[in-house]
Amino acid sequence: MRWQVAQSAEWRWWKNYLRNRPVDPYLEWKRGYWRGVLKHVENIHPLAPGAQLLDAGCGPAGIYTILDQQHVTAFDPLLDRYAKELDHFSAASYPWVKFSQMKMEELGDQEMYDAVFCLNVINHVENLPLSISNLVKACKPGGIVAMSIDAHNHRWAKPIYRSIPFDILHPHQYDLEEYSALLRSHGSELLDSILLKEGFWFNHYLLVAKRY
Repeated sequence: MRWQVAQSAEWRWWKNYLRNRPVDPYLEWKRGYWRGVLKHVENIHPLAPGAQLLDAGCGPAGIYTILDQQHVTAFDPLLDRYAKELDHFSAASYPWVKFSQMKMEELGDQEMYDAVFCLNVINHVENLPLSISNLVKACKPGGIVAMSIDAHNHRWAKPIYRSIPFDILHPHQYDLEEYSALLRSHGSELLDSILLKEGFWFNHYLLVAKRY
């Protein structure tokens, strides 16, 4: 139930957030942001031209927007709503991307991808352990999962956020070590954790892990 409420809130958030943002300037800003994230990833694990990549929980303007030298699959449970109601998303603008509408929990374990991106998404999912397991299993052995997360800075705040939905968009409330442990427990080696943005309640990190 909490996940369904969060998804409804997520959709309202996107509509409100993008309502007064012109399409082209917003997309250019977003591509600039993703280039910064991608630079961190490639400092650890360069991506070859033609590599098979996954953008899991891609949103209306995910990192797929800049990966035009690779073959990309991108999925999101709200993809049909983005296509119908947001001018900021057009699948036809990204011919190198295969789009699909599904949940993280529905992702198979075909070992298809050289790299899996899950950016600003994992604390939105319904089943966190299953979702992380699916992300790692979707990687080829030696492939990487690049996952960005908002991690709690204060241990005492976590039970409060879990019991009272101050942060309604995010059903899961964990700290950096807990997210890191989940990645390690599902068959991957954590290569690095990079602080992207510092805050009082949460820090925003990029975790890069390699599948065994």
